[in-house]
Amino acid sequence: MKISKHLVCFVGGTLFGSAGLKLLGSKDAKKVYTHTTAAVLRMKETVMSTVNCIQENADDILADAKDINAKRAAQEETVEDTSEEAAEEEEDDED
Repeated sequence: MKISKHLVCFVGGTLFGSAGLKLLGSKDAKKVYTHTTAAVLRMKETVMSTVNCIQENADDILADAKDINAKRAAQEETVEDTSEEAAEEEEDDED
């Protein structure tokens, strides 16, 4: 009884698998695969153009941020130089 049950399951699986392979290899299935692949390629192009746009914007933002930091550093150097000169003048005045 157990052997026949296993045999029936094996034969049924084999038939189902064979029918599935024929279904997956049919002309209609190939058309579906082709249309799906074309849609994926279109989506890829859209995503890549969006990524390129984001990269360009990020490059602009990075350049602006570097400019801001350079200006701040220059201002801080000016303030430090001015405060050092003022401290030196105070020392000279006290002497």
